[in-house]
Amino acid sequence: MRKFLLCCLFLLSGSALAQVHVLATVPEWGALAREIGGARVQVFEATHARQDPHRIEARPSLIARARSAQLLVATGADLEIGWLPILLRESGNRHIQPGQPGYLEAARYVQLRDVPQVVDRSMGDVHPDGDPHFHLDPRNIPPVAQVLAERLAQVDPQGAPVYRANLAGFLSRWDAALKRWEREGGGLRGIPVLQMHRSFSYLFHWLGMKGLGELEPKPGIEPSSGHLARIVQRQASEPARMVLRAAYQSDSAGRWVAERAGIPLVVLPYTVGGTAEARDLFGLFDDTLARLRGALQ
Repeated sequence: MRKFLLCCLFLLSGSALAQVHVLATVPEWGALAREIGGARVQVFEATHARQDPHRIEARPSLIARARSAQLLVATGADLEIGWLPILLRESGNRHIQPGQPGYLEAARYVQLRDVPQVVDRSMGDVHPDGDPHFHLDPRNIPPVAQVLAERLAQVDPQGAPVYRANLAGFLSRWDAALKRWEREGGGLRGIPVLQMHRSFSYLFHWLGMKGLGELEPKPGIEPSSGHLARIVQRQASEPARMVLRAAYQSDSAGRWVAERAGIPLVVLPYTVGGTAEARDLFGLFDDTLARLRGALQ
């Protein structure tokens, strides 16, 4: 009898500890998976906030993670074009291939901005489907969260009630936070800014900020000193109030322009983990707004 009870306890504890293995290509979707999945998911992120998500190596350890994943959450819109197809092919995991329930491409559920009419190699690293940095408009998070909850329920039907409840709680908290962020960001409307790469266009659109251009002459191309000098000269006729860069980007070009233009260089987290304060999706926007508002004082 005692052996039987111990066996049952072991089986129950093993069942309780069973988790859905989620592979997120970038930290923002890993954070969202934790919000919706809670204790039922084990999340691994292929990149971290100090890495350029465009340029990642599909290393063997990452392929091993993909091999055991039950759900893969990607940005899409060619953000991961240089490494995700290799990862999917080499994993041999049929459950996370495009078209399967275990493959979620977030870009398919939002309205992408800046879709180019023409694309060729001379334009630099242009994304033909549109700007993939859409997570920086917080209004784009809820539709992805809803699809994520549905996919988790498909992969793990027993957990469906948990995912629905977690989704409802998350959306309620997100709606309240969104209203607060929009009040706090009211003073940023119309503020002209420069950015290192076209990373923050969705953030500008949401807050009504005025993007004056990028320090990169073309996407993914390092700026020359002559190009940066022309940007500084332009301050006389079209002055920016600050220069923005993501936590993973180099400091040198932004600092060069900021020092000569006499404006602050603001480092934004860009994604979860980009700063100590951006510990989750809520912290990402709390800290982003705090840094932008602080630069105006």
